Amino acid sequence: MSLIVQPIMLLIGLFSRDARDKISLAIVNHGFKVAIFMSGVKVTVNGEENVPKDEPVLYILNHHSIFDIVLTYVRVPRPTGYVAKKEMGKYLTLTWWMKLLYCVLLDRSDVRKGMQAINHCAELINKGVSIAIFPEGTRNKTDVPLLEFHKGSFKIAEKTGCKIVPVVLTNTSSIFEDHLPFIKAAKVTIDYLPPIDTAAMSREEKRSLADMVHSIMEEAYLARLS
Repeated sequence: MSLIVQPIMLLIGLFSRDARDKISLAIVNHGFKVAIFMSGVKVTVNGEENVPKDEPVLYILNHHSIFDIVLTYVRVPRPTGYVAKKEMGKYLTLTWWMKLLYCVLLDRSDVRKGMQAINHCAELINKGVSIAIFPEGTRNKTDVPLLEFHKGSFKIAEKTGCKIVPVVLTNTSSIFEDHLPFIKAAKVTIDYLPPIDTAAMSREEKRSLADMVHSIMEEAYLARLS
């Protein structure tokens, strides 16, 4: 199927990037919605009105499951690129779709390449594309609510002045990771917290941005569990 769709999308992109983006978003959203339906996952969404619809934002998400991308991508109101680990680049067909949807592969083992990826994300924000990133850097397989955030993730907002939308996902590991290799029906929650306006922040406030967002998200996560 992808072998048929790919040249069509490339052709459309030659005439209209906006049309290509809208069609790509619709295709992937449909596929992800089918995956969610087939898995039997029931999703409760709160605070979606907090997501600005007329401007690109930086989504900051906690990370417990490979389903986190599937569950949140179907809800984005505009083209959105997800930051993924560089190892995802070995899956050729998937890599093509990821690039088409502005996803950015991040090599955390190389500081220079990591900064290049962050700068690329900032360029996409300036072009009107939202970015979603998991600042924990990997799936949280521990008992702590959230792993420590990589401060470099927040450079995207600092460089562009875009708003940050914290997104707290709860119980997503119960879909797959808690009982590998089986997928099971589960009830999960997605909480979109109020956006944070980084453009209005002082330099000192920006220095503590990662810790501030971590605290806000941890509080929301624990409140959801209680």
